Amino acid sequence: MEVLRTPDSRFEGLPGYAYPPRYRNVDEAGNLRMHYVDEGPNKARPVLMLHGEPSWSYLYRHMIPMIAEAGHRAIAPDLIGFGRSDKPASLDDYTYASHESWLEAFVMALDLHRIILVCQDWGGLLGLRLVAKYPERFDAVIAANTFLPSGREPVSEAFTAWQKLSQEIPEFDVSRVIQGGCKTKLSEQVLAAYDAPFPDEDYKMAARKFPLLVPTTPDSPDSIANQKHWGALAKFDKPFITAFSDGDPITRGADRFLQAAIPGAKNAPHTTIKGGGHFLQEDRGPELANVVLDVARTLK
Repeated sequence: MEVLRTPDSRFEGLPGYAYPPRYRNVDEAGNLRMHYVDEGPNKARPVLMLHGEPSWSYLYRHMIPMIAEAGHRAIAPDLIGFGRSDKPASLDDYTYASHESWLEAFVMALDLHRIILVCQDWGGLLGLRLVAKYPERFDAVIAANTFLPSGREPVSEAFTAWQKLSQEIPEFDVSRVIQGGCKTKLSEQVLAAYDAPFPDEDYKMAARKFPLLVPTTPDSPDSIANQKHWGALAKFDKPFITAFSDGDPITRGADRFLQAAIPGAKNAPHTTIKGGGHFLQEDRGPELANVVLDVARTLK
């Protein structure tokens, strides 16, 4: 497998993101590095924050300090192919199963337990699989603008249009995608930070592939696997809170499905965060962080 590594120089001086780089190998050969932010007391309860497409841990920069300063361990990895993590150079290197395997290896390498999972976009498509496989490692879940599709659910017009566009555009303009998913206007410096991991199109294979990996029909490659995971999630009775924004056309309505399907969501303090787009961490990061902290206070 050919692997690309974004030069460290591209991450210098990013606004609001002065964290030392940390890495864990997540493949058997020990050649594939996953980058992560790890702030707060090492022995504290971990808050695992998973980003989606095509962002990276920079998306959580408004939340990391609040969570760490409250005494929790704030962990925000970059999925393989994004951020400071290594980037396999071929589209064929990226599958749903490989992304799950890499993230699972990361959680096991850090030996995380008592996790509060915060997941958005593909952070949920991957993170909820791990909750299904290892429910004993997770104490709570905050799901924000995300879902675990099995191919049986209706697909929004917004996602269908995005899936088509992502494959047809000659240049995958990452910062433009991020801005399009935000309600607030981002500064040129912030937009440049979202572009930083991707010096050219060769580094964007994961971003290109992710939209194609979402199961949208019952015969999609990962539909059966996700249906199996839903069987496990249907038994998850620990706190499961939805914190969707009010301005995301891609995942709108999925919060109600999650609330009805997962036992831990019954009578949970679900909320709708006003003024946020798809990337609500960018638009309303402190509000989402406060949801996390409220949940943490209820846990033993």
